[in-house]
Amino acid sequence: MNLSSYKSTSMKNTENQFAASSRGLYFNTGNGSTLQPVDIGHRDYMGLVDPDTAFWALVRKEHLGKTLSDGPLLRKYRRKAAAFAREMHSFRFELKPSAVYFNPTERCNLNCSYCYLPQTMRRSGGHMAKAELDTALARLRDFFKRTLPDAVKPQIIFHGAEPMLNRQALFPALDQFKDDFRFGIQTNGTLLDDEAIEFLTARNTAIGLSLDADVESIASRTRKTWGGNSVFDKVIQTIGKLKGYPNCSVICTVTRENVRRLVQIVEFFHGLEIPACMLNPIRCTQKGARPIKPDDHEQSRHFFKALDRTYELYQETGRKLVVANFANILVAILAPQARRLMCDISPCGGGRCFFAVSAKGELFPCSEFIGLSEFNGGNLFKDKVEDVLQSAAFRKVTERKVEDIDPCRRCAVRHFCGSPCPAEAHEMNGGMHRTGAFCEHYEDQVRYAFRLIADNRHEAFLWNNWDADTKTSFEMFSL
Repeated sequence: MNLSSYKSTSMKNTENQFAASSRGLYFNTGNGSTLQPVDIGHRDYMGLVDPDTAFWALVRKEHLGKTLSDGPLLRKYRRKAAAFAREMHSFRFELKPSAVYFNPTERCNLNCSYCYLPQTMRRSGGHMAKAELDTALARLRDFFKRTLPDAVKPQIIFHGAEPMLNRQALFPALDQFKDDFRFGIQTNGTLLDDEAIEFLTARNTAIGLSLDADVESIASRTRKTWGGNSVFDKVIQTIGKLKGYPNCSVICTVTRENVRRLVQIVEFFHGLEIPACMLNPIRCTQKGARPIKPDDHEQSRHFFKALDRTYELYQETGRKLVVANFANILVAILAPQARRLMCDISPCGGGRCFFAVSAKGELFPCSEFIGLSEFNGGNLFKDKVEDVLQSAAFRKVTERKVEDIDPCRRCAVRHFCGSPCPAEAHEMNGGMHRTGAFCEHYEDQVRYAFRLIADNRHEAFLWNNWDADTKTSFEMFSL
């Protein structure tokens, strides 16, 4: 009759206090469970979701009424609902930052049409000097020592603009602070020569590259040099040199230019033996990105065809290509607290699970806000990080929640999506309490994910051992 499997991680929780006298005996009334039916587009199954706790079940359509009439599912869930609510509250509001997106330079050697950083900054901005970078990392190390348990090693992701332009400051820091941080670098790949690749891979540094198509003519429409030249061949060469390196991934930004080729793109990535990629919807924070934003329904159609193709390739070869941004949505359903990316939750991870450092030491809730001065919460070289995290600029982001956004407050899948991205919502749609750019696409992803679970195909879309740190807190199967 129903399928439900809900995993959680161990969290410290506080008890909710209810003033109403209702014992919560019935669903959708008083203190009863709130379980909303959701059409997932499946022949046999409907979804049931508690929007407040992200609990879910899949129920055969012909048994929906019986399931909601105080059957075994409701009785079992009533015993767990308060604990799930506490876990979700803790996950949303009680985490501490454990990662930093660090821009060691404002400059970039490419002029990508959709970049979230202002063009003047990327063309003529400055580098962070080596001494400043060392000081910045030391201050971050000391901050994390004050705020995180000894067993937790924070992460630094050197980010763009193009961090490899400041290689002379960057590489020594990786050795100097190797015992203090886990390091990653997000790069356009054009400056990764053999020496740099050897240096980074020898230190198990996570390497993220960017490539927007499987053919040069399309990839070069959005990613090119300031002179308009293609970098496609150079990036392909770099990916080839990283073949077999497990800590490597590729970001493909999905636009109107490449959305119809997503199937070919995942086939191409799989052929290059890339272990993981992201098919990221274009962020529309900057005006230059908006003319090439695909419609939600078009993006969903081609995105799901690409996901279907990754499943076929896995069946044919035994080798996965994990589409990480979708895998994160899938994990948000299966084990909400085990998700790896923190964009798809409300409040988002900006200023709450991570924050960003600009090349001038300015602190922002997320890299997406660099270039938006009103979200500058302070400076790493002058201010205490704890104070910046409580600044008005940061609170604009950390206090943004789906319950305050229309229509998100009425949405059954609001905790699988989180109404991202606040920078995009603010700049594109006029306020922090507006939706982002791809509401329907996120809704479509959740429905697709539930269909995979109903058909028991979901593991093929996830990282191996994705649930190693989780425990099953609710499981019920009845066919």
